[in-house]
Amino acid sequence: MDLFKLISEIEKVDPEVYDRFDSRRRVFKHFGTMGKAVTAATLPALFSGLFTRAYGQTGTLPAEIAAVLNLALQLEYLEFYFYDTGLKSANLIPAAERPGIEKIRNDESGHIKVLRGALGSQAFSQTDPPVTAFDYTGGGRFPDVFTNQATYFGVAQGFVDTGVRAYKGGAPVLMPNKDLLEAALNIHSVEARHSSHIRSIRRGSPGAMPDMNNLNQKPKSWISGTDNGGSAPPTTTPIYGPGTPATGGATDIFFPAESNITQAGVNIQTNTTGVAITVAGASESFDEPLDANTVKSIARLFRAPGNTVLFA
Repeated sequence: MDLFKLISEIEKVDPEVYDRFDSRRRVFKHFGTMGKAVTAATLPALFSGLFTRAYGQTGTLPAEIAAVLNLALQLEYLEFYFYDTGLKSANLIPAAERPGIEKIRNDESGHIKVLRGALGSQAFSQTDPPVTAFDYTGGGRFPDVFTNQATYFGVAQGFVDTGVRAYKGGAPVLMPNKDLLEAALNIHSVEARHSSHIRSIRRGSPGAMPDMNNLNQKPKSWISGTDNGGSAPPTTTPIYGPGTPATGGATDIFFPAESNITQAGVNIQTNTTGVAITVAGASESFDEPLDANTVKSIARLFRAPGNTVLFA
């Protein structure tokens, strides 16, 4: 779950959100000091308690905040059904990889429960949408997604890479809150491991090519440049490209492509002495954030035809 992206989005419609959280600083301190105990399994309960305390006194969530949480809820359903359907598909996921995928699937289920608990009657639907609400072929772009191992993990890589970028989008807003930033660093490492895990599966898959420079065939466990457009360009190209806005001033929040090599106005490749850094190496040093609208446009590829509710 993109917890800090959510908080960033909520802050746009509720400027007092940090005041609400600051009044419960012990909650964040609890996040930050639990270390390894803050796992995907424990996060849902902590997150639910956080929002209950922050907004519990208002009774009804502001409409804008409910919209933010509902988008997150829809994304969680998208991911849950993807992993759940994959696990139920014969001869798709190798036996050695099933425990890891089952854990990720169960994480998504927990996140759904948390978000539903926070939204209550304001959830976009009072019942779970069926798996048929989603089209994992991406409108026919991936017709063998649940029968072809390479296609399945290629699509999975697109989901996790999008999630990490969306997650990173909230980090600048967290800077003034040391407790929250510390919590973000702890939890971000878990999210990054999910992405690395999926990429590692693809890297070692039977269909992987021996050419390490062909990143969309045999990817590294991290992103280099724009990753050759991902597993299925041009469909997956936006996952690694710029968001909106793509550029901005020194104090602005903007969303450059993953190939960005300039950080805080400094060219990472050229601003060195006696050290040769490649363009790819410079881009690998940072994960770039991605804005919510771009994330939604990517997600809409996977909603069933005629469905205008999801990711609206």
